[in-house]
Amino acid sequence: MKRLILVHAVLMLSSISVLGQPRTQTVAPRPTPTPAPRSAATPAASTAPVPDSRIALIDTTMFGDEKNGIWRYVDAAKSVQAEFKTRTDDLQSIQNRLNTLATEIQTLMKAPVADQKTIQAKQQQGESLQTEGKTKKDRLDEDVSKRYEQVIAPISSQIGAAMDVFARQRGITMTLDASKLLPAILTVVPATDLTQAFINDFNSKNPRTGPAPAPRP
Repeated sequence: MKRLILVHAVLMLSSISVLGQPRTQTVAPRPTPTPAPRSAATPAASTAPVPDSRIALIDTTMFGDEKNGIWRYVDAAKSVQAEFKTRTDDLQSIQNRLNTLATEIQTLMKAPVADQKTIQAKQQQGESLQTEGKTKKDRLDEDVSKRYEQVIAPISSQIGAAMDVFARQRGITMTLDASKLLPAILTVVPATDLTQAFINDFNSKNPRTGPAPAPRP
């Protein structure tokens, strides 16, 4: 009987450590620039020469960098985070309580004579907290996702249109997202990476409309 309770306690402890981590979205999802619509290309004659190609790399993960990213995107993402701060803090509080319970259960299990009644009570507390945390996390994830779509989608479209203009002005025939190609890139000329050049160009044409948000502690 004692061994059965001990196994149950270990399983419960494992459950607390896994389910007790509400994965609240605190960082904005990486924007996917929406390219400007293009008209259907006219098929080239088979004898036409192949045009010169210029390929550029842009790392979209840098758009959200607080210091060197796209200001409008960073500011919009921070505004959404601020809207849900109270609920995010609540989930963090649940996380902390679950961590405390896990530590207490470990301590009780190491005692020469395990207080099985207390262990069971704390396990039940952990189960209740897990259910509460999961319910709140699922609702928060859904609400945050909807809000990001409302706030970030228009900015992503703006970024996509600006990237199209940026490429045409520089004679670039293809722009690739470096963040999705890193495992496949073996060598690259540094001048091919135009990430910061594009960010600087976008920021110069789309300045902040208010003061920069305070950095995260």
